[in-house]
Order: sequence, then C-alpha cells, then structure tokens
Amino acid sequence: MTLAADFRPEAEADVLEARRWYEHQQPGLGDVFTDMLVEIVGRIESMPRIYPVAHRDVRRGKLRTFPYLIYYRVLPDRIEVIAVLHGSRDPRIWLERIN
Repeated sequence: MTLAADFRPEAEADVLEARRWYEHQQPGLGDVFTDMLVEIVGRIESMPRIYPVAHRDVRRGKLRTFPYLIYYRVLPDRIEVIAVLHGSRDPRIWLERIN
C-alpha cells in the first residue's frame, strides 16, 4: 500500500525552520537535511506502519544523520505529517497539534 504524505502547515513550518538553520550552519547542509527528509517520507509512504506508535495513532520515525523526528498518522487515504521536530524538543509541541 502506498499513500501520499500530506504535511500540515505546522509541519511545513518545522521543515523550513530546520532547513534554514542547517543551511546557516553550513551552505549545502540544508539540502542534505531535505534529502534525508525526502528519504524517510518515501519510506513512510511505501510502508506506513514501519515506525512505532509514539502516542495513540501517531507514529514516530527518525531521520538518518540528523536528530529530527517525524510524527505522522496513517489515515485511510493519506499520511498526515503532524510535526518534524528536533529530538530534544518538548513533546508537548506535537501533542498539542493532535488535540
């Protein structure tokens, strides 16, 4: 089963913020971050239940190389990406998005 990933606006903002931060640290690193994100999203789209449940129906996958986590739900017709956050961020950030 392959489902398309749909990023919530907050998750899109998370990605842009992280990409900008990495690009500021070293030119080109933002692109590497984006590539790793595209890789994990592709894996999630093709195998939606590959990552463990973090809370209720929300799953959590970890990006390779970067300390970022992607939080998502598997819905009947799509993957809903709720957040893309640094692993040390307060989990209440993404928990508030599901309530």
